[in-house]
Amino acid sequence: MFTGTYTAIVTPFKKGKVDEVALARLVKAQIKGGVDGIVPVGTTGESPTVNMEEHVRVIEIAVQAAAGRVKVVAGSGANSTAEAIHLTQAAESAGADGSLQVCPYYNKPTQEGLFQHFSTIARNTGLPLMLYSIPGRSVISIEIPTVVKLASKCSNIVSIKEAGGTPDRVSQLRQVLPRDFSIVSGDDPLTLPFMSVGADGVVSVASNVAPKLVSRMVNAMAAGQLKKALQLHDKLYPLFKVLFIETSPGPVKAALNLMGLCEEEYRLPLTKITRQNKDAVRKVLKELSLLK
Repeated sequence: MFTGTYTAIVTPFKKGKVDEVALARLVKAQIKGGVDGIVPVGTTGESPTVNMEEHVRVIEIAVQAAAGRVKVVAGSGANSTAEAIHLTQAAESAGADGSLQVCPYYNKPTQEGLFQHFSTIARNTGLPLMLYSIPGRSVISIEIPTVVKLASKCSNIVSIKEAGGTPDRVSQLRQVLPRDFSIVSGDDPLTLPFMSVGADGVVSVASNVAPKLVSRMVNAMAAGQLKKALQLHDKLYPLFKVLFIETSPGPVKAALNLMGLCEEEYRLPLTKITRQNKDAVRKVLKELSLLK
């Protein structure tokens, strides 16, 4: 079961190519920060604009840099079932601990289509799978009866990253899913509300920048230390918000660049954030003592 803090890690680029040295450095910084795992080549990892070879290579580097010290849940979903199977099998061969399977985007399958998509992927891998419901990007969600059906029919579908924006959906999921089926927040500001009604952690963007603080917040909440968790949430809240001041991963890459951890380089159609917004990111980093 996937619980705790998982970092949706960025994919650093340099002169148009994946910056393998910077990626390994970022993974090691996450381990030092105390996270439970990393999620390479998710949306934050700019998966839509890396090619197939780069996608697999990023997973390989993440696995190598992690060296078994944290779990690696590879982003290997797609809106094509065949592509998702290919990437997931490659992730398994690379030594990943699990796979994140995003809800297919743009082609808008029915719930039966979603069941067939995810169950077919599950049959073609031995990896434990984390579903990812994010209607804000995929237009559709993985509806609760579909999640229940997948959990009951596919023994290696064991978790869901929930980015539907409401704790009530977490409550609904918790009511009908086995307790060992983990639910993790896909939205940093909602981590504590989600955990308060049964979620088990977060796949975090903010932990790219502040792994120690995010991990401490999640661990405190899991341990029932509500006051401490709330204090950390209040401290981190400005960071949670500023990292989405523009389309992610623009702000988080800007933050990592300010911290000297990677280039501020993207693949089109993503571009650098505005100077004004980068100044806003800088201000929050300084307030959290993440910049001198």
